[in-house]
Amino acid sequence: MFILILQRLFLEAILDVFYFPVWWYTKGALHALRQCFQILKNGNASLAPGVWIVNLFVPMYGQFDIQGRIVSFFMRIVQIIARTFALALWFGFCSVLFIIWLALPVVVFYGIVYAV
Repeated sequence: MFILILQRLFLEAILDVFYFPVWWYTKGALHALRQCFQILKNGNASLAPGVWIVNLFVPMYGQFDIQGRIVSFFMRIVQIIARTFALALWFGFCSVLFIIWLALPVVVFYGIVYAV
């Protein structure tokens, strides 16, 4: 019985080694892509440039005079530009994470094969 269990474990280990790249680039990549989209959604919820765009012409702090409206408008323009830029950087970060996910097995395999 002990030999049978060892054979089964050895066979499963060998099959897992060959199945790993298939999983990594199919189900694993899909899971990583979903996680990247979730990270991007969290960044969008945190930065919320859309909320600033919707309230572009609403005066800040209830200052309904002309000076309050002008300051509020330009402050919101600056906020929209900065938050959109930050969201674009966040998107780049998520994209780099996904590319690293895809490239990691290739880099590890290259390092194992061509190690000095």
